Parts: sequence; C-alpha cells; structure tokens
Amino acid sequence: MATALMESAREGLQREGEALYEAEGLSVEAGGRTLLADVSLRLARGRVCGLIGHNGSGKTTLLRVLARQHTPTRGTLRFAGRALDAWESREFARKVAYLPQQPPAADGMTVRELVALGRYPWHGALGRFTAKDAQTVDEAMALTDVQHYAQRYVDQLSGGERQRVWLAMLVAQDSDCLLLDEPISALDIAHQLEVLGLVRRLSETRGLGVVVVLHDINMAARFCDEMVALHSGHLLVRGTPAEICRPEVLQSIYGVPMETVQNTRGGVPVCYPS
Repeated sequence: MATALMESAREGLQREGEALYEAEGLSVEAGGRTLLADVSLRLARGRVCGLIGHNGSGKTTLLRVLARQHTPTRGTLRFAGRALDAWESREFARKVAYLPQQPPAADGMTVRELVALGRYPWHGALGRFTAKDAQTVDEAMALTDVQHYAQRYVDQLSGGERQRVWLAMLVAQDSDCLLLDEPISALDIAHQLEVLGLVRRLSETRGLGVVVVLHDINMAARFCDEMVALHSGHLLVRGTPAEICRPEVLQSIYGVPMETVQNTRGGVPVCYPS
C-alpha cells in the first residue's frame, strides 16, 4: 500500500511542467526604495529554480513575496492558478513550505519534535496528532536521513545536520513547493553539496517545485534546472545553466569580467572571475 508521501509524490510528478507561480509586473517599494521593479516570470512544478545576482539585487525580496511574507506594491501574482491573496493561510501553508535564511530558534527541541511541526498546517495547534501524521514524520526523517538522531537536541547539531532537519520539517509539511533562502550560506563545501543534493533529490523524487536563493554561481549551475538573475530589483535574464554560464551573461549579472572553463566531467562550465 502506497504511503502518504509516495502518493503525494506521484501527484506532483504528474503535474510537472504546470505553472506553480505566475507573476506579472511585480514591484515592491519600501522606505523610498524600489526593491523589485516590474518582475514577470513563470515558475514550473517539478523544477529547481535558482535566484542569483549581486547582494541587494532583490532575490530575498522576491522569495518573500512568493512566500506571502511581503506584499507587492504593484502587479499580480498567482499560485496554482489562483491569486496569492485568495488563499486561506492554512491552505497556503499546506502547499508552500518556506525556510528563511535565519530559521527561528529551536532551543530545547529534539529533532523529531521540530520535524513534527511540519504537520501543523494539517491539524493546527489544538488538533490531534494522528497515526498518519506520525507516519509522515517518519518518512520525512528517512528521506532526509535524520532519523538516527531523532532524539538529539537541534541546538547540539552541526550546521549541515541542522539544515537537513529543517528540510525534513518542510518535507513533513507535504507541500508542493519549497522556498529556500540561502540554505547553504553558513556551510562548508561538503555540507553545501550534501544539502543541495538532498534538495535536488526531493524535487526529482517527489515532483516538488523549488525556488532557492544562491550566491555561488557554480552551485546554482550544478543543482538547478534554471536560473533567474536579478539586478537592482529588475529581472535581468533567465535560462538554463548552460545559457547563463557564458562570460558575457555572467558579467552583466555580477558587474565584473568572468570566464568559464569546461568541466572535465561534462555538464555546465565552471565559472570564475577573470
């Protein structure tokens, strides 16, 4: 008999390629500054999209708008065919899981307790934690390989371990889309590869749409299906890693001369400042 997560994965894979988000003319202004300016884009199910660009380019602002953490000043935004503000809060939380760059403190919580919070949108604070909820938590922990320290305290884990636990919580939320703001910013290279590899596998096996803010162009090229480059709040260019990783495109994004070298293992080139 198929488990809850396996059934959800099949449904997501069947819908791959359909639009998760459709934005038209999104603008965000705050404190006399324009943070986003007339951004229009379509984000598909079942794909990993990397938001790239210089510091202050608007990546986090765009992600927060997608997560309903920031209201656009102008423009329209639809999720799964419905206006974003037409979704009831709990209903939206069942569809979209958001991890900010600085997750909230989890002091005194065990790994399993934190992962179980992912079920909150399904039963609320006073709802009953069912056998199905427990099964979903178990499966999420197994998928993210955190079950072997289920009873350890989150604040005693390494940075890479903590990020996997937060991802497990998002998986337990059983959503269609993950929004991740710089999930590897404080990790060493080994843990960066581990976390982004996990994100990629979750997208492929469960049909999840993923939007992830990344500073490292080579990590974005390695793990993303497409990249959206922002510059000073404007959508500058979008494309596949092969289309983005060209010297002239990279210079327009980052404002410095860039070169590429062919990856000896194939795939997209390796990018570096010249």
